[in-house]
Amino acid sequence: MLVEGFMFLFCMTYRQRWRVPQSARRYRANALILAALFTVIAPQISAQKPSDPSGFGSATAPDSFTRVIGNEKQSESLMDEYERTERVEKRRTASDPDPLSTTCWRLFPIGVGFQKIAVGADGKAPKSEVYRSELEKLEKYLAWVAQDGEAQKEAYQKAERKRKERFELMEATHHAFLFTLEGKEMRGGRMLLRYRMEPNPAYRPTSRNTMLFTRVRGTLWIDEEASQLAKVDGSVTEDISIGLFLAKVYKGSHFMQERYEVAPGLWEPTFEQYDFDGRKYMVPFSIHERTFYFDYRRVGPPKEAVEVVRAELNKLQMAESAR
Repeated sequence: MLVEGFMFLFCMTYRQRWRVPQSARRYRANALILAALFTVIAPQISAQKPSDPSGFGSATAPDSFTRVIGNEKQSESLMDEYERTERVEKRRTASDPDPLSTTCWRLFPIGVGFQKIAVGADGKAPKSEVYRSELEKLEKYLAWVAQDGEAQKEAYQKAERKRKERFELMEATHHAFLFTLEGKEMRGGRMLLRYRMEPNPAYRPTSRNTMLFTRVRGTLWIDEEASQLAKVDGSVTEDISIGLFLAKVYKGSHFMQERYEVAPGLWEPTFEQYDFDGRKYMVPFSIHERTFYFDYRRVGPPKEAVEVVRAELNKLQMAESAR
């Protein structure tokens, strides 16, 4: 869920837009597509031993990543039942010590995606009618999506198609990159394997999405024991044109993500940083964001999650009645 780089998000296009001209705002989703690329590359890494006696400096063969890619898919599926809090700090430039603005959201799973609800900068639920209204809307949608009707089936099928496309992109990176084991590092008492990631010169892209693979490189850290992505740091090596050359992400744009085990068997992002520069038509844009994820909590599938929301609404009502 880093299944949510250049291709998803992300996929992570759930965020508020940077304060730039409207034409550049429409392009922001494409820029985040670039950021999500790195979150789908990592599953290709394995703990396979390199062929040279030193243990480092050899490119890994692309035929031993079954466990890691399986873990990545499992984490993405598990996130369908977990909520989390997201705090986004936006800056004018990557070097600014203080954020220009900070927003915080509660991301609640709804079976076919996530619902965003604004919360306080500290991640706490505000005592406001707006927040209550958003919870009521969430409760109604969860009750609807938990039903077994044609509309609900269509919504789930659409979400599954998107997931399938993401998994297919993961498989494509099997051939798109070469990974070289450079060394080992400790992080919090756990051993990480550090790999250099470079485009495979023999790879031939089959789509505009896979073309992006040829223009990025970076470093990956894999938790040796768990075979899970722990960190990724990447950058754009050539300008990338998108949308029939009407938009461009500039060389030097950068993405970094850190991931930890936030629940048993669930490895998800705790921090991300995007520093993208480019243009849409002739209008320049600049995206410099740092995002923190915390308070991961299982709420279950919609039939269970709706009860979580109802309990919270009842608690709010009781608190108001006691005043």
